[in-house]
Amino acid sequence: MNIFDIVGPVMVGPSSSHTAGAVKIGNACRKLLGEEIKTAEIYLHGSFAATGKGHGTDRALVAGLLGLSVDDERIPDSFAWAKEKGLEFHFHTISLGEDAHPNSAKIVMCGVSGKTMEAVGASLGGGRIVIDEIDGHRVNFSGEFPTVIIHNLDQPGHVAEVTSMLQHKSINIATMQLYRTGRGGHAIMVIECDQEVPANSLEWLAKLEGVEKVGYYSPK
Repeated sequence: MNIFDIVGPVMVGPSSSHTAGAVKIGNACRKLLGEEIKTAEIYLHGSFAATGKGHGTDRALVAGLLGLSVDDERIPDSFAWAKEKGLEFHFHTISLGEDAHPNSAKIVMCGVSGKTMEAVGASLGGGRIVIDEIDGHRVNFSGEFPTVIIHNLDQPGHVAEVTSMLQHKSINIATMQLYRTGRGGHAIMVIECDQEVPANSLEWLAKLEGVEKVGYYSPK
C-alpha cells in the first residue's frame, strides 16, 4: 500500500471509491467500446446502489462514459453534459452475486455505429479499479497498463500469432490471461503491455482467421 491508496488521486470528490473510481470505470468502458456512446444501461451493485447517489456515483459513471477525467470540474453536471452530447442513459439496481465487489457496476453500451459491449467494473478504493467482465467473459485487469482484449475461437496458434506480433513491435507483455468457454468454443485473451500497441497492429489482429473481435484500452 502507498500513500495514494489512502488519500486517493487528485479528483473531484467526495469519494475516491464512489466518485473517482466510478469515473475511471466509465472511462474504461468508453475506451473498450472504442467509439462515442449513444446509449448506456447502467446497473449498480452493492454500496454503489445503496449509497452511490449521495456520493455522486451516478454522475461520476456518466462523466466517465463521456470521457471526462477524475479531476474535471464538469463531473457534477455530467447529466446535462450527456444530454448536450446525445448520450441517453438509464440506471438500474442489480445483484452481481456474493463474489462481486460492493462497489461494482455493470454497463451495457451501444455506440454511434451500432457496436455493442457490456462490462463489469469495480472500484477498489484510492481511485483504483478492476474490470471483472467483458461481454459475459470473466476477465481481470487494472486499467493501469495498455491492454489488448482479443475474442477468438479456441483454436491452436492464436496465442503464438499475437505474442509474435507484439515481439516484432518490441512490445513487452506485463501480464497475460487466457479464458475459454470450453474446448473448441469461444476464448478471450487479455494482455496488459508495457507499451502502447499501434492502431495498425490492432487492425492486423482483427483480420486474423478465427479472431471475432479486438478491443483495446489505453490508460492515457
